[in-house]
Amino acid sequence: MLDLKYIREHADEVQNAARAKGVDVDIAELMRLDGERRELQREIDELGKKRNELAKANSGGRPSPEAIQEGKAVKEKIQDLEKRHREIDEHATALHRKVPNMPSEDTPVGKDESGNVTLRTWGTPPAFSFAPKEHWELGKALGIIDTERAAEISGSRFAYLLGDAALLEFALIHYVLSIVTNEDALKEIAAGSNPTVSSAPFIPVIPPVFIKPDVMEQMARLEPKDERYHIPSDDLYLVGSAEHTLGPLHRDETLEERTLPRRYIGFSPAFRREAGSYGKDIHGILRLHQFDKLEMESFTTPETSGAEQDFIVAIQERIVQGLGLPYHVVLKCTADQGDPDARAIDIETWFPGQNRYRETHTSDLVTDYQARRLRTKVRRGAGDSEYVHMNDATAVAMGRIIAAILENGQQEDGSVAIPEVLRPFIGNRDRIVPRA
Repeated sequence: MLDLKYIREHADEVQNAARAKGVDVDIAELMRLDGERRELQREIDELGKKRNELAKANSGGRPSPEAIQEGKAVKEKIQDLEKRHREIDEHATALHRKVPNMPSEDTPVGKDESGNVTLRTWGTPPAFSFAPKEHWELGKALGIIDTERAAEISGSRFAYLLGDAALLEFALIHYVLSIVTNEDALKEIAAGSNPTVSSAPFIPVIPPVFIKPDVMEQMARLEPKDERYHIPSDDLYLVGSAEHTLGPLHRDETLEERTLPRRYIGFSPAFRREAGSYGKDIHGILRLHQFDKLEMESFTTPETSGAEQDFIVAIQERIVQGLGLPYHVVLKCTADQGDPDARAIDIETWFPGQNRYRETHTSDLVTDYQARRLRTKVRRGAGDSEYVHMNDATAVAMGRIIAAILENGQQEDGSVAIPEVLRPFIGNRDRIVPRA
């Protein structure tokens, strides 16, 4: 959440930023509640002092009936004020939590994704001597993607990845880890983006896929609840990304500055109800209820978090370039950002079967928005501490990247070329061919 002092001092700016993000929150009402809450606390504190003075005055002997009556009245008044304070605090806190993060200065203002800005483009879309197919057609013909049987067993928007599709996923895991856990590789990437950025490697993590509602709320990712899978018997949610349980890894901790940046790469299934996607991407593996994902999460000092995001995007680009997939880097506008985001960047990869670029990666700089809720701090200098800044980003969303590999690598004979960087992890083969 935003610092309440900052909101008090920049109320109009915060209200305008919320509108730009399409968030309906009344900052004036929050300020009114905050003022009432502070006034109540002042009265409670003053009455508390008076109660203590009465107790001291009566400690030398038997208090008079008047003193007893006055002490009782003060106690009752404090109880009434505390009850009112709790009610106001509950309303103010709920409203405070709805306030989105402030967008960065370079974030474009826009009403929807049409307001996004393309920063750069890499690669040239492949030219085919035939009409390119979509990935789900290729996957079915090759016998490596089966959504029909999955629908019979689990329902729509589920899929079996079979044979070489499964091997592609495992190869992608090895490929990505060979980059993000390798300090020399990260030094090389940093040299091309920002040589001052730390080359500390990412720590691999297999995190839990269940999360408590209060922790998901602290991550500011509980809403929209209709996108989440909830287990009522245990009051737990299934994560929509490894980020959801990587972010709270240092909840209620104060980290030493010398240990930052802390970087993690988590692998887990992701579960999404896709409640608002009726009729979209109904074929194939682009929009599933369950898919696997490698997710990056980092904790930095405030002054290095922007450079950290740029470095993370450079890592994402290295991954996609290594796969030989053409892409755009896109700076997302205010309305297309998440509420916790200060700056959001997407990579959109070329899908020749669809003849368009589709989002395959995202990178979110959330500054101290989540850390303030999670109470994750960094100890500076002479013992002073402040909230860390956090970044989260896609390393690989398996379904989307496998789909992109199939569409970009398709051959006229129906086979698919395997990216060279993946071949060592898939038996040094250069083609996926139909199964016998």
